[in-house]
Amino acid sequence: MGSSTSLVPKSVTAAINAHGFGYFGCPHTFGQVGYRLKRTEQYIRVKPDNSSVVTDGVKHSMNPFCEIAVEEAVKLKEKKLIKEVVAVSCGPQQVQETIRTALAMGADRGIHVEVTGKDYETLGPLQVSKIMAALAKKEEAQLVILGKQAIDDDCNQTGQMTAALLDWPQGTFASELSLEGDKIKVVREIDGGLETIKINTPAVVTADLRLNTPRYATLPNIMKAKKKKIANVKPADLGVDITSRLEVLRVDEPPQRQAGMKVETVDDLVGKLKEAGMV
Repeated sequence: MGSSTSLVPKSVTAAINAHGFGYFGCPHTFGQVGYRLKRTEQYIRVKPDNSSVVTDGVKHSMNPFCEIAVEEAVKLKEKKLIKEVVAVSCGPQQVQETIRTALAMGADRGIHVEVTGKDYETLGPLQVSKIMAALAKKEEAQLVILGKQAIDDDCNQTGQMTAALLDWPQGTFASELSLEGDKIKVVREIDGGLETIKINTPAVVTADLRLNTPRYATLPNIMKAKKKKIANVKPADLGVDITSRLEVLRVDEPPQRQAGMKVETVDDLVGKLKEAGMV
């Protein structure tokens, strides 16, 4: 699963990204855990020119799987297994609202990776993974926890790519996570049930739905979050090229579902199916 020859106490970095981030985390002797948060659109409409989706005036919220990742990082800190949680998000100025949500949940500080304009529109899992890997190295994190996927594009790629770029072991689709010395025990949700693995740190973990139930930020913590520090960096500051190698040719909405009908008998049903050429 990979190995780590030296373990240095680090802080935890949490990332909240419009395109998904993760947690950097460390077992008890480690100081830092990071997690990444992605903003997702709640209601999506396609632009008239079919170039992309409409984002102006659209309400964004934290990606649910990223919210679970934040909760897990905060829980690790509450158990005194890590020293610091840092929330990170990629995108325009508006993503700071998502970072503030993570800070209100218990993250210690935030990092806003500023990506705007065309770069933001073409920002994909590979570009985000490069940013995450660079931040993990800069923050000297020992654990990166991300949501397993975003609910808008459903890519499920960022965690795996981040681990590959860092050459770290990975525990994806985590429904349970525990720190055991310099190793991490992860219970994974797989098609056949559950799989338990143990990986060395530093490592990347992606959060599945049943890992935990995220807390609601209380009003006092929301007020405290306004005073917490959010650093602003650009991909170039991290030495990351976010040029996209993909070209979106066209975006279309799914076809509208046709209205159904009721039939009285099985014979009527078979007749309708024959008329539609389905039998």
